[in-house]
Amino acid sequence: MTERAVLPEIDAEQTVGLIVAFIRSQLEQTGFRRVVMGLSGGVDSATVAFLCARAVGAEELLGVRMPYRTSAPDAEADALRVVEALGCRTERVEISPMVEPMLRLIGPEEDVSLRLRRGNVMARQRMIVLYDRSASFDGLVAGTSNKTEALLGYGTLYGDMAAAFAPIGDLYKSQLREIAQFLGVPPEIVAKPPSADLWPGQTDEDELGATYADLDRALYALVDRRWTLARATAAGLDRELLEWVARRVAVMEYKRQTPPVAKISLRTPGIDHLYPRRRPGSRRGA
Repeated sequence: MTERAVLPEIDAEQTVGLIVAFIRSQLEQTGFRRVVMGLSGGVDSATVAFLCARAVGAEELLGVRMPYRTSAPDAEADALRVVEALGCRTERVEISPMVEPMLRLIGPEEDVSLRLRRGNVMARQRMIVLYDRSASFDGLVAGTSNKTEALLGYGTLYGDMAAAFAPIGDLYKSQLREIAQFLGVPPEIVAKPPSADLWPGQTDEDELGATYADLDRALYALVDRRWTLARATAAGLDRELLEWVARRVAVMEYKRQTPPVAKISLRTPGIDHLYPRRRPGSRRGA
């Protein structure tokens, strides 16, 4: 029988239970009681917000809205849908005056070749805001990147890829929607085209050049099942897309690791001088 390249079915209730327990364990081990996160109005951040609210309670969750002047109006409206549904705390921080000086140094807004650089500045500024609010709210920063984005490196290093913990980091984008529906994320958010909203009209799938459904099937075959390109092609996947995905996963490995250290001494931080990442009872900076 011919093998099929499909994502495995997930048990939404069981998966939610595992992630909620994970969030609680991260807070317990670090000594925090609260969570801070960015609310973009997309399905990823909405799902993380619903998960965190289950784990710590809505009153202990701060969702920060951080629009830029060209952000889509519906993005903030959808972020507020999440706030209303959960009853969590929220704050609006306009990043336009913070990033404009740097964006002027990069070049004119009309130059489409500079979009990625401009978008990276916005993403990193948003993380600056979140970590500042982490200190003022006394909360741990929750990441909103999913497994598809992590494997493809589709995110900004020290921007949206930065966080203290990653609740949905082992869920493919295609699987995430099922979790969102189970949690009761507003259907308008679940259904809309994924977008980082870094420039007007931008969508993830247009930028990546493939649908998340096709990307996830390719990633699952190559990463989770460890199929060869030949085996994945025989299962019905597009060879050109498989080759692109395989190259991208390999090239973007540096985004998934902490910076390498040149080993000189007998015991080197991060290599052979290690403590458990979170020691029970410890309290480290956010």
